[in-house]
Amino acid sequence: MGVLGEAWTWLTTGTNWSGESGVAHRLGEHLYVSGVALALSCAIALPIALYLGHIGKGGALAVNISNVGRAIPVFAVLALFMVSPLRNAGYIPTIIALVLFAVPPLLTNAYVGMTEVDRSVAEAARGMGMSGGQLFLRVELPLAYPMIMTGLRSAAVQVVATATIAAMVGQGGLGRIITAGFNTYNTPQVVAGALLVAVLALLVETALVGVDRLLSPLRRRRTA
Repeated sequence: MGVLGEAWTWLTTGTNWSGESGVAHRLGEHLYVSGVALALSCAIALPIALYLGHIGKGGALAVNISNVGRAIPVFAVLALFMVSPLRNAGYIPTIIALVLFAVPPLLTNAYVGMTEVDRSVAEAARGMGMSGGQLFLRVELPLAYPMIMTGLRSAAVQVVATATIAAMVGQGGLGRIITAGFNTYNTPQVVAGALLVAVLALLVETALVGVDRLLSPLRRRRTA
């Protein structure tokens, strides 16, 4: 039996799914950290990007500043937090590090989506008597929606995959399964943990594609 077969055996063993170190508990931790980080990232990045894209000013500076987060390794951020007063603050260091990592794709894609709205369409809407708020909600936001969702999907997959590194500083999540396998020289467990992360990332991507198609303004208009 190869490593993949042994990893499958590990995954299908019921005892590996129960308890505080089991897959079910680690999956819950992983989803919690990833979900909170992604929600905070959206709350920070999307309002800024949409507003700057609407007024057409300051977006390039905001995007460049946000991209600083991509240049800083997530593990380095976590390591710095581990020697700071926040080292005993639970998942807060991990969430902050993931937010820094997730903001750039959200901000960049949303801003680009807004700036790529055809100006002639916007001017025509203004000529019809639309206010700034109506223009944003009825014209700019629906047209920028595909790019916004692209950024959301990218950020979500990156957060889910990167959250595993939290285990390197003693935090929870599926990464703990991988590090536990390394510590005990259990290669099938390491492979099983990696497969769990990969499958979770694919499921998140698939779910967001479904949400994208369901909520797409253009699809709803065609249906109507």
